[in-house]
Amino acid sequence: MSSSSKLSVITVVKDAANLLEETIQSVVAQKAKTEFDYLVVDGGSTDGTLEVIKKYADQITWWGSEQDNGIYDAMNKGWAAAADDCFVLFLGAGDKIIALPDTMNSYSLHDVVYGSTMLGEKIFFIPRADFHLKLYNSLHHQALLVNKALHPAPPFNCCYMLYADFDFNQRLMKNGANFIFDPKFLCYARPGGVSDHKCFAESLKVIFSNFGILWAALAFVGYYAMQVVPILKRLRPFKER
Repeated sequence: MSSSSKLSVITVVKDAANLLEETIQSVVAQKAKTEFDYLVVDGGSTDGTLEVIKKYADQITWWGSEQDNGIYDAMNKGWAAAADDCFVLFLGAGDKIIALPDTMNSYSLHDVVYGSTMLGEKIFFIPRADFHLKLYNSLHHQALLVNKALHPAPPFNCCYMLYADFDFNQRLMKNGANFIFDPKFLCYARPGGVSDHKCFAESLKVIFSNFGILWAALAFVGYYAMQVVPILKRLRPFKER
């Protein structure tokens, strides 16, 4: 797709008509403030999702609907459809943009811009792009802008069922991408999405693939330490009265 926009927002969806409209509305609200392309990748929905998409067709730059092989396959299709040299932001159905950066023109092709993510109404996910990213997925895709120039080909390894975005984030770090935190960048992630499902074994596989056995071992120790500490606290004897 040819475009002069500096930003492409991509929503991937399948059979989520009840969630998609609030996502589209949050995107449309931002389009009144910032120029960007909006792409919707549907996985062949049969529940009324297409009717929601068509309702907002005049606000959508491009959309398509066909069977896919899961969320990361759909995200790869969206990446391929996005304009070259633009920053890409992925939202799932039910996710929402609260505020986009207002300084997009100041970022370069080698920058990865990240912001904060709300998980529910009051919980804020604290993003990190330092050594923590070698241990766990410390960035949420709902508040992550990656320039397509950093990886022109579709970037997600569909061998991973839950952590292909973690794998891509680690590869960006390993390849020297410049991560920049923008305090004005804020999005909302719907509870119950893919990121809520955990598979520690797959996470360790990603870490080992990108940073080797030492970092995988550190992640292993850290994970089980977090499981043990709350148990030890509950076992602590009561203080004498």
